[in-house]
Amino acid sequence: MDKRALTPLQLIHIVLGSLFVGLNPSAFAAEPGWPEPVDDNLSVGMILADQFEYRDNDGADTLRWDMQGWQGTDTNKLWMKFEGNDETSASGGELELQALYSRMVAPFWDFQVGLRHDRVYGSGPNQDRSFAVLGFQGLAPYRFEVEPALFLSEDGDVSARLVGTYDLLFSQRLILQPRFETNIAASASPKFGVGSGLNDVQLGLRLRYEIRREFAPYIGVSRQHRFGKTADLMRADGGDVDNFAVVAGFRIWF
Repeated sequence: MDKRALTPLQLIHIVLGSLFVGLNPSAFAAEPGWPEPVDDNLSVGMILADQFEYRDNDGADTLRWDMQGWQGTDTNKLWMKFEGNDETSASGGELELQALYSRMVAPFWDFQVGLRHDRVYGSGPNQDRSFAVLGFQGLAPYRFEVEPALFLSEDGDVSARLVGTYDLLFSQRLILQPRFETNIAASASPKFGVGSGLNDVQLGLRLRYEIRREFAPYIGVSRQHRFGKTADLMRADGGDVDNFAVVAGFRIWF
């Protein structure tokens, strides 16, 4: 007879416990022949570079990266998000780093709170600013991955961002990913090229081939259009309010 087979006494314990006091695996762990309880609250982690690419823009070409990682349990995690652009023909670009505490509030949904720091660098003085962050990250119906977030800067400026992606599988390895991002600001911050109202809309389409699940090269296109006062600030600085780019890069996680 299998030593792990339940005895009549153990079955009675389970039935009574479920009806009156609730199941507690540790209460039965000492019973002869009862298996050790499974630890289902392990701390694990992951790092994902969803975008690591070269962009052939209408203007100056850039290197673009968008990375995030987490460490923790299903319920509580520490998140780090890092993204930026760097011009290949000049010493200019921008960086954004977020450090967030995350707590699961519903299946496939995390509430996130933390800090964000931006830096814009180039031929002139570097510009830095910091934010408090309040947001969510999760899986919407029909498997859309969305990240809505609200930001409050050290100067009291309020802004918001919405990012959405979707993976369309042509096969187990060939995957098309549409991507949408928009930014909105309640007040202007001219030194960072941000006007009040709708700032921009970014649309992307990337086709990747997963050589391994952890590594997938891709090609695609991306377009960013700026609106309103943000567009006016971009024109005054000599930039283009509409940019189309052909992109090539790879996606990697571990």
